[in-house]
Amino acid sequence: MTRRQTVDEADLTRRLGAMSLKEKVTLLTGGDAWTLTPVVAAGLASLALSDGPVGPRGTTFGDTAAPALLFPSPSSLAAAWDEDTAYEAGRLMGLKARAMGIHVLLAPTVNLHRSPLGGRHFECYSEDPHLTARTTVGFIKGVQSTGVAATVKHFIGNDSETERMTYDARIDEKTLRETYLPPFEAAVREAGAWVVMAAYNSVNGKSMTENGELLDGLLKEEWGFDGVVVSDWQATKSTEDSALAGLDVVMPGPDGPWGAALLSAVEEGRVPEAVIDDKVRRILRLAARVGALNGVEAAHTMEGNDSTAGAASVPKDVRSRIRDLAVRGSVLLRNDGLLPLRTDTLRKVALIGPNAVRFTAQGGGSAHVTPEHIVTPLEGLRRELGDDVEITVRQGVFPHATLLPLDGNTSTDPVTGEPGVRLEYRTADGTVVSDEHKDPASTWFPLLLADEVAELVVRTRLTLRESGVHRLSVLGPGHFTLQVPGDEPQTHEQLQDNDDIGSLVLYPPSHTFAFSADHGTTEIQVRFRPQRHLPHPITLLGLGYDTPRGTDDEELEAAVAAASDADAVVLMVGSDAHTESESVDRTTLALRGRQDELVERVCAANPRTAVVVNAGAPFLLPWADRPGALLWSWFPGQEGGDAIADILTGTEPGGRLPTTFPTTEADVPVLSTQPVDGTLDYTEGDLIGYRAYSASGTDPLFPFGHGLSYTTWDYEDLVITGDMERGLTVRVTIRNAGERRGREVVQAYLDPVGDEPRRLVGFAAVEASASASVIATITVPAQALTVWTPVGRTARSGPHRLRVGRSAADLRLTAAVPRP
Repeated sequence: MTRRQTVDEADLTRRLGAMSLKEKVTLLTGGDAWTLTPVVAAGLASLALSDGPVGPRGTTFGDTAAPALLFPSPSSLAAAWDEDTAYEAGRLMGLKARAMGIHVLLAPTVNLHRSPLGGRHFECYSEDPHLTARTTVGFIKGVQSTGVAATVKHFIGNDSETERMTYDARIDEKTLRETYLPPFEAAVREAGAWVVMAAYNSVNGKSMTENGELLDGLLKEEWGFDGVVVSDWQATKSTEDSALAGLDVVMPGPDGPWGAALLSAVEEGRVPEAVIDDKVRRILRLAARVGALNGVEAAHTMEGNDSTAGAASVPKDVRSRIRDLAVRGSVLLRNDGLLPLRTDTLRKVALIGPNAVRFTAQGGGSAHVTPEHIVTPLEGLRRELGDDVEITVRQGVFPHATLLPLDGNTSTDPVTGEPGVRLEYRTADGTVVSDEHKDPASTWFPLLLADEVAELVVRTRLTLRESGVHRLSVLGPGHFTLQVPGDEPQTHEQLQDNDDIGSLVLYPPSHTFAFSADHGTTEIQVRFRPQRHLPHPITLLGLGYDTPRGTDDEELEAAVAAASDADAVVLMVGSDAHTESESVDRTTLALRGRQDELVERVCAANPRTAVVVNAGAPFLLPWADRPGALLWSWFPGQEGGDAIADILTGTEPGGRLPTTFPTTEADVPVLSTQPVDGTLDYTEGDLIGYRAYSASGTDPLFPFGHGLSYTTWDYEDLVITGDMERGLTVRVTIRNAGERRGREVVQAYLDPVGDEPRRLVGFAAVEASASASVIATITVPAQALTVWTPVGRTARSGPHRLRVGRSAADLRLTAAVPRP
């Protein structure tokens, strides 16, 4: 049963009437980077917004952010293929947001995996619009059940990052309607999303913040969206054009293209006041829903099967729930019988690989959050295996382009003695204007510099626990000088080559210095002359550090030796938050560095090797048939180490691939994300992902929907009722043919007719005990069986076949779709 609180529109009218025109216009631009301005006359409190897709961060960014909950990446959530799981993740995030005082969660990201090179691949759900839509609906309902608004983004065509601020996505209407719009449509019409974010890019010649055809015409009029359209941060470049197109809120603030300019436009009659009133009413409606209007309770939704329904706080077992979400999303790609590990026979285990030592729990960009603790694979294995099993850890290779941030265990402020660094602001002649302690020193910090500041100086006392070659990295645009006692100064200049402040903050330029030093304590100094001709006053400074380590050749030999001596090997390779990040697309699908060589050599040394890939997007796996087992963990969040250990030792891996894994780059239907002369043409139409593989007859390495269980399944019967005009009910009988309880995701695909590609139209996740049969019921709505034509949606011409099975390439039962 669902209970929803409706908004009193008459009350909103009274509150609107109490506001002056200036108050109305001021409300339409952020009061700062993360909040809207309160309006006392209307009883409106300040609305707080926060990223994001892996959990709410709060209204600060960087080293001042409060401890948060870090959930598995959205691609992992979609890999569960389960709307209820998405609902649970959304509800937990909503509860955490409410506890942090957040009204609007800037999630979910529902753009598609058009290309596996997309920088925010990990932050999006799937290459398929139907799987994306179902995950989206569950997630939004979960978030908004707590009285927190979900923000569906980025509307629309922001499926890659290269030139994202300016490129024009050319997408024909059929492709828009059938492939890229359905997740947004489901978010609005079915889930009832309260906020939509307009993207940076243009679509078919119009910037999305000025695209009246899509914002006003499609979103608000055709779909009936009654919520708020907010701009992506710094996306809005105009006053009248954006105000008249359907955009409601410009972020961030208080500066921007609206403000005084919009007030003048209204007073001079160039923008009707009725347009302003509509925007303000939408904000008041949102405020009523999230409890930011005096005297109005937040609009909660309770689901009868939700064990946290009605809860006002984050449940005490939230860490266990996040751990379970990571398990449900992890995908077992191959298994030659090695998994689950027989823990009773293990005496020595080798934990090898760059991602075993430097585990990646999340991708890079604005979605980044800082949890209190991230469970590492070593911690997880130690808990599962106990103290009697010897675990040897070897890095194997170092593929990372950046170092981990300098932390308070290594650095000490030479003035206060506290963990961290001393930051001095100096004029051109070296005069110290001011100084401050930075604690923790574990991450970069953006800085707004006064005109008189020409140089920043960082001083810190490093505690060096080993002798050898140490590495110190610097982040930020400008000229750096590193001074280590007894060494000649080292210098480096690195400049930002664009004016995108988002790129600066999210993907700053980096350089690594190396210096030799003995075990002990040494005070270093980093002088930084920031690049000052950028069109914004922000600069950024950060430091990273790495202890002495062997060469890749030395580390490889040590890894092979450890593998040879072990009863079993857990080998972890993958990527990191620098390789997969907002604001930049990847240029290759190959794993960085010598990771492929590491896998080949370790598997040759010990065939009892389980490879775990810790990455948010597909990579080439030329060695995929070498290990005894292959598990894809994604970026699994703060409890990822425990979740991986759970699966390796016997917990059922729940995931199925939400995207296709290619054998070679040449096989990928859409590889390049590089606009040509500012234009990104979607000439492939709807032939992305598995649809293109099916149409071309190309076999991928691992198909869309693929994923193994620790049991096996027989598909026994398929019954279809309904027809193409009314929708279908599909009942599939399957039997657990193995020796243990398991979970199966039954997938239904409409077979191609003519030039139309195969497409997913429904799925259902079921569980059954050993030898038991279960019926999976899949509901296929009529709209999923239609085609977009110049006159709108019409039923697809027949005859049609429906095929069901374990993946897009493993379809075991077929039946004709009944005609009307």
